[in-house]
Amino acid sequence: MGSNSSRISDLPKNEYLKKLSGTESVSENDPFWNQLLSFSFPAPTSSSELKLLEEATISVCKALVENNPRTGNLGALIKVFLSRTKELKLSAECQNHIFIWQTHNALFIICCLLKVFICEMSDEELQLHFTYEEKSPGSFGSDSEDLLEELLCCLMQLITDIPLLDITYEISVEAISTMVVFLSCQLFHKEILRQSISHKYLMQGPCLPYTSKLVKTLLYNFIRQEKPPPPGAHIYPQQSDGGGLLYGLASGVATGLWTVFTLGGVGSKAAASPELSSPLANQSILLLLVLANLTDAPDAPNPYRQAIMSFKNTQDSSPFPSSIPHAFQINFNSLYTALCEQQTSDQATLLLYTLLHQNSNVRTYMLARTDMENLVLPILEILYHVEERNSHHVYMALIILLILTEDDGFNRSIHEVILKNITWYSERVLTEISLGSLLILVVIRTIQYNMTRTRDKYLHTNCLAALANMSAQFRSLHQYAAQRIISLFSLLSKKHNKVLEQATQSLRGSLSSDDVPLPDYAQDLNVIEEVIRMMLEIINSCLTNSLHHNPNLVYALLYKRDLFEQFRTHPSFQDIMQNIDLVITFFSSRLLQAGAELSVERVLEIIKQGVVALPKDRLKKFPELKFKYVEEEQPEEFFIPYVWSLVYNSAVGLYWNPQDVQLFTMDSD
Repeated sequence: MGSNSSRISDLPKNEYLKKLSGTESVSENDPFWNQLLSFSFPAPTSSSELKLLEEATISVCKALVENNPRTGNLGALIKVFLSRTKELKLSAECQNHIFIWQTHNALFIICCLLKVFICEMSDEELQLHFTYEEKSPGSFGSDSEDLLEELLCCLMQLITDIPLLDITYEISVEAISTMVVFLSCQLFHKEILRQSISHKYLMQGPCLPYTSKLVKTLLYNFIRQEKPPPPGAHIYPQQSDGGGLLYGLASGVATGLWTVFTLGGVGSKAAASPELSSPLANQSILLLLVLANLTDAPDAPNPYRQAIMSFKNTQDSSPFPSSIPHAFQINFNSLYTALCEQQTSDQATLLLYTLLHQNSNVRTYMLARTDMENLVLPILEILYHVEERNSHHVYMALIILLILTEDDGFNRSIHEVILKNITWYSERVLTEISLGSLLILVVIRTIQYNMTRTRDKYLHTNCLAALANMSAQFRSLHQYAAQRIISLFSLLSKKHNKVLEQATQSLRGSLSSDDVPLPDYAQDLNVIEEVIRMMLEIINSCLTNSLHHNPNLVYALLYKRDLFEQFRTHPSFQDIMQNIDLVITFFSSRLLQAGAELSVERVLEIIKQGVVALPKDRLKKFPELKFKYVEEEQPEEFFIPYVWSLVYNSAVGLYWNPQDVQLFTMDSD
């Protein structure tokens, strides 16, 4: 490692980098570029690897920031890259490894430099660096090229048009990473950007026609989950005898500049976590989420969000309305399968939320699937392992459930899907249970975890709203699910009594001391009474709409009937308690008539027989419980920092100095 470190420290003194960042202008036709671009090393695949690269080259980058307004060397490098990309598609078809290899290297250098430029300067200063044009003495102003816009259009073309092969995989990843870097000016502002360089180039002008094609390509990259070429594979062919002009040139240049990154294993480490099995898919979904969450321009809506909102299934032959811009079609079956398989990552869950919430075609398709368990089970597993997930991932999972439970067909069908041996559910062996009962168990467990740990009212609200949406369609509840519903009510009841006792004692203490401020027990009591009211409404909804389908819930009510005594006369619960009290009283009397020491089976049999005789006309009708997910008035304040935290923490292809990042007002765990 010692020699490796000393070699890295030599990079700022390298003659090629010194010339690039120096005070001398280099024409785009200079042979220097072929020498600079003929390096070979495994591309960094993690933030830690890129951190080494940034630390080694930051002085070179800053020298270029200082000298580029006079030399225009960054513009010359970009022109070299742009000229090469015109032949890139043909090079891919002809398997021209050399050409693709050098073009990739040019883009890699541009990406590294662009990141430093964006960090160091404002939008206006950045544009000046990219509009530099050398003028001959005595000439007057002419129209200068906007290389930044040209570069961005070129990247879009590269992402959408270049065929994905082993030799083009790395340059495709690099093109996507460079676009993310271009958009990363948001990272260096505490406030949400609503007018920026990204709005100027992405929402109007030459880039706009690529909108739907780019979104479609990024989605297909996510769907396909293409793995990178095998470790150790070179982007250029090695001669079997170790000779050849290309290999000699590459080796010579690499020895002087880049091979230092291969000596310590940098870039050669295999990805260990599942989400890194496809760097292309990972970067594609991150770029897609960044584009989808760009704020609308002052004079135009976000076209990438419009594309995401409107795309249809390839099997849908109906024409697109003329009013829908940027529309396209994609294979929904493939998309659904990929979303089901990738829910272990935050970004896949956020994409699922985005599609369910914003694209009615996707939502309709998913709700019509007969294998919804493939989608719902991974979401439940996220909630079940709440201790291991960050809070935003848990929120997304809960909101997805809330959106799904808005549909009555979903609420009915999940009770018809029977699951066997849910291995990740460890509290109890579940040899056979319906998907609906499992969903109830996991949501209740999330509520209980929140009550004892995070105490987040928003999380409670979403959990209870999902249960409330389902309650009228509860069917054949598993006995354990029925028990957990009543157990949660028991926990809330105890909590209510404890807070009430604390409030009483505090009030007594205040009579003897006027100087001590009172804790706000009234607010705590109000919150817990809201939750208790909601739980009573959920139980009541089930009893009034599907009592005959749920003998296990009636059994659990009777077993714990003493819990409900204190709420009969409580002014906040009297109305909702009428039906619950009627059911408890009716079935209790039938059990008394049947005699003492009844078995569980006999009690359930009496309940099933009693359901027919219960006078349902005496049950009071309440409005149907229905809750819809509604985004906050300013959803960007949550989603944009969340998306950028995912980019910032991504283990593939990007690194930013934490001291430079300004955006994170949220935790980025």
